[in-house]
Amino acid sequence: HDALPICLIFIDTHTNTVTATIPVPGQAYGVAVDPAANTAYITNYDRGSVSVIDTATNAVTATVNVGKEPDAVAVDPATNSAYVTNYGGGSVSVIDTHTDTVTATIPVGNMPQGVAIDPATSTAYVTNPGSGSVSVIDTATNTVTATVNVGKEPYGVAVDPATNTAYFTNYDPGWVSIITTG
Repeated sequence: HDALPICLIFIDTHTNTVTATIPVPGQAYGVAVDPAANTAYITNYDRGSVSVIDTATNAVTATVNVGKEPDAVAVDPATNSAYVTNYGGGSVSVIDTHTDTVTATIPVGNMPQGVAIDPATSTAYVTNPGSGSVSVIDTATNTVTATVNVGKEPYGVAVDPATNTAYFTNYDPGWVSIITTG
C-alpha cells in the first residue's frame, strides 16, 4: 500500500484553522521556530536530517544532514544556531542558521532527546534518558561544561530565564528535576 506523506501542518492560532500543510521527508519529530528569521526547523528522525522551512512562504528551503535519529531541536537566536539532539548518535549537532550547515557535533550522554536554550546564560540543556543525566552546553564555545545526574530517564526540558531555573521531567519514577541556571 502507499504510505501517506509526512506533513508539517500550520495552524492559525487566532482562528484555530489549518492554513498550510508542507510535506517533509521521513518521520517528523521535533520542531523549533526562529520568528525573527521566519524559519522553522523540523527533525526528520529516520532520515538523519533537519528540514528548514521559510514560514513566510511555507516552503522547504534546505535539508541539513545531522546525526543519527535527530529528535529535538531548539533555536538560539543569539548565536544564530539550531541545536539538534541525535538520539541514536549520542550527540548534538549545531546548525548555523544563516548558512544551514552543521558547524559542530558535540558528544553528550546516552540517547539525547530534549533540548532547550537559556538565552540569559548562553547555555543549552540536553536530556540524556539513557544515562539519567543532563548535559550543559556553553553555546558560545559549543562545549559541554557540566553533566548533571538527574535520575532515571529525563526526557522533557524547559528553561525559565526570568528565574534562572531549568526543569527536567523524569519518566520513571515520575518527577521533575530542577536546576538553578544562573
